[in-house]
Amino acid sequence: MDFGKTGGAGPKLRWICARLARDGLILCGIRLVPDGLHSPFRKIPLGAESSRMTNPSDDAQRSTEIPAASAQPWPGSPRVFSGVQPTANIHLGNYLGAIRRFADLQHQMESVFCVVDLHAITVWQDPVALRHQTREIAAAYLAAGIDPAKAIIFAQSRVPAHAELAWIFNCVARMGWLNRMTQFKEKAGKDKERASVGLFVYPALMAADILAYRATHVPVGEDQKQHLELARDIAQKFNNDFGCPDFFPLPEPLIEGPATRVMSLRDGTKKMSKSDPSDMSRINMTDDADSIANKIRRATTDALPIPDSVEGLANRPEVENLVGIYAALANCPREDVLARFAGQGFSQFKPVLAELAVAELAPIASEMARYLREPDAVDQVLAAGAERADAIAAPIMADVRKIVGFLT
Repeated sequence: MDFGKTGGAGPKLRWICARLARDGLILCGIRLVPDGLHSPFRKIPLGAESSRMTNPSDDAQRSTEIPAASAQPWPGSPRVFSGVQPTANIHLGNYLGAIRRFADLQHQMESVFCVVDLHAITVWQDPVALRHQTREIAAAYLAAGIDPAKAIIFAQSRVPAHAELAWIFNCVARMGWLNRMTQFKEKAGKDKERASVGLFVYPALMAADILAYRATHVPVGEDQKQHLELARDIAQKFNNDFGCPDFFPLPEPLIEGPATRVMSLRDGTKKMSKSDPSDMSRINMTDDADSIANKIRRATTDALPIPDSVEGLANRPEVENLVGIYAALANCPREDVLARFAGQGFSQFKPVLAELAVAELAPIASEMARYLREPDAVDQVLAAGAERADAIAAPIMADVRKIVGFLT
């Protein structure tokens, strides 16, 4: 049946389609497959005589059209949002994959950078350690060159909009969407019955983090791209459910650079992680020059020389990781790294990489230490940032409450 023909479908069929749209089945995109969370949306006019249909047994009116996701650009100004969790051992992967990019992005568009302490407590955190680690992330932002007079730096829990909008999004998102989130499965493992509810609904909070500011761009690693796709689906479904096209933008991912995902120095098939029990698996942002050099010298490699092409990195994850780290630190393509070091052994490559890493990271570690010796100053930066963040989010939340139907 052609849904595009006015009057081509009867009232009952139009109501069924409205319910499907409301429950998220149509909103999963034109690819209605179990693993498809997001694809470009298409407009489905279901009759010109009314743009809204009502279930006779349900007072809630729902839009029967799905606005085209790419039909019009977001009318507001571009704004970038991102954050880093304040868990132990902030490391090179956080720096290359996020924090260094934040410092660049602050010069390109309005920037909101958060320490996501609400996300941190989805697993147990010692309260004293959590406070210190929150300051540590803020110190890393400042040491990496993020200017608090230009970008907004704050702790997530200081702005109520995050938690409030997350609850609303919990009621918009579908269980099936969250069940398909691979990161929950990885973090919960086989003992998912004992995982916190917060860990399961973590992606809805991530969507709220972004959309509380109507952010249009989010720098993410490959492992977070699925969560951003879910945020887009939630935004689209909210706009559709409440008949407010374009209220929330559909944020775009920013995945750039040669080392968007930094892997473990001990096992190139695993992501560099704060939670890895081996400190030798990562370069911490607080490591001194000797520690950085030692970890790179002892990083796992293989017996073959460095290849002369990117194709030669296939099935050599540790080598690919070190080449990617060099490329990211040097701000050059991997091809340039391979052209310089092709045929050489790691006894030649590692010392050069260590020197490069120390030159980039040691000054940041020193600056972080300086900021952490002045915790009151860091707290002042976070408090001022929270006020600025709340000034953006509060009016948006006031509109959300009206749209949803809360008394104001």
